[in-house]
Amino acid sequence: MPSGGHLEEVERSDAIWTVPNALSVLRLLLIPVFIWLLLVEESAGWAFVVLFVSGWTDWLDGKLARWLGQSSKLGALLDPAADRLYVIIIPICFGIREFVPWWLIGLIIARDVLLFATVPFLKSRGITALPTLYIGKAATFALMSSFPWLLAGQIDGVIGTIAFPFGWAFLLWGVGLYLWTLVLYWVQTIQVVRKVPLASVTA
Repeated sequence: MPSGGHLEEVERSDAIWTVPNALSVLRLLLIPVFIWLLLVEESAGWAFVVLFVSGWTDWLDGKLARWLGQSSKLGALLDPAADRLYVIIIPICFGIREFVPWWLIGLIIARDVLLFATVPFLKSRGITALPTLYIGKAATFALMSSFPWLLAGQIDGVIGTIAFPFGWAFLLWGVGLYLWTLVLYWVQTIQVVRKVPLASVTA
């Protein structure tokens, strides 16, 4: 177990104006557009388009960062921030439209709150981040995949009939993995607290 600092380091530049960062900003800007389309216009079809574009740009910005050598410190903040906002805001919108029950939405939000609660314990040991778990990426992928399927499931006709069960399958799979990663991250946090000494405080 490392004694402090980041548990995993990736070399990133201080660049701001990069293509991947622009795509991450686009994803953030699409959030209010999605809210307006779904809650004000009540257009599940156009909201689906926004989620599709967002998901595509999410995949593309990671690929471009590697292909173009444009991994940056700002991008390392923007991309997960966009993911977290989508994972919280979209279920709330779905709850308001009564697409998904509130108890399931509560599990998703509670998981992120309880995960955030690990931060003070890690910082007390001089650690800023735990290693990213593959299962955590799978959980986020499942949840993000469920959202457009669930929206498509609200469209009348054959499309909605086919999409609806796929959306629920991805959602239940994602929530299950999401909660399991919470357990794993807390286990890692407890191990850090037990094995790593308190970080020295400098003036």
